[in-house]
Amino acid sequence: MIPARYASSRFPGKLLADLGGKPMVGWVCERARASGAVSVTVATDDQRIRDVVEKLGYRALMTRADHASGTDRIAEAVETLRLADGEIVVNVQGDEPLVPPDLIGEVAASLARDPEASMSTICHAIHDEASLSNPNIVKVVLDSRGRALYFSRSRIPYPREPGGVCYRHAGIYGYRAGFLKKFATLAAAPQEKTEALEQLRALWHGYRIAVAVSDKEMPPEVNTPQDLERMRRMLA
Repeated sequence: MIPARYASSRFPGKLLADLGGKPMVGWVCERARASGAVSVTVATDDQRIRDVVEKLGYRALMTRADHASGTDRIAEAVETLRLADGEIVVNVQGDEPLVPPDLIGEVAASLARDPEASMSTICHAIHDEASLSNPNIVKVVLDSRGRALYFSRSRIPYPREPGGVCYRHAGIYGYRAGFLKKFATLAAAPQEKTEALEQLRALWHGYRIAVAVSDKEMPPEVNTPQDLERMRRMLA
């Protein structure tokens, strides 16, 4: 599922922006389909996005405009589609047009491998100091079973001794449909508000998040018109 809100604060309507001759949301739908997903659905709050998605041959569902997050929007779509509790749903961000399909598939597979986990996501090692100090790059610390201990915008773990590895969290999430219905009803966690990271809500309430470690890095996302121009140059 691809949550697709029109009113982005930094770049309204960006999912419909032209990228190499097709709208950006079309790129994301193609990547999601290539992942091996059984179906691809765009959950949106805007008729313009719905019309474009359906013209491209994908399913689009209208959802409420007042959702606080993409996860809440997908939870509504899951209820509308009446998915069974055991179904695995992967949340792919609509502003990541070059997301590798195999990373989407690995997020689903890691959740399928861990029956005790309610969510899954993916990460990769950070190799540069600029990324480690950048609060827009989210870091994750794992336990011995490959589950998330904590996510932060700060550098974690702190390198008191050399040789440690820091992991960057890539914003692709897998959920069991039954948990997704619960997630929308959970109270926000204090850390979630402090860090502005909604996945901390799941950890705060005791749910487990499986994390796959990839050797492939996530391509850049599109948050601003300047990002879009850089993406166009990359594709050219």
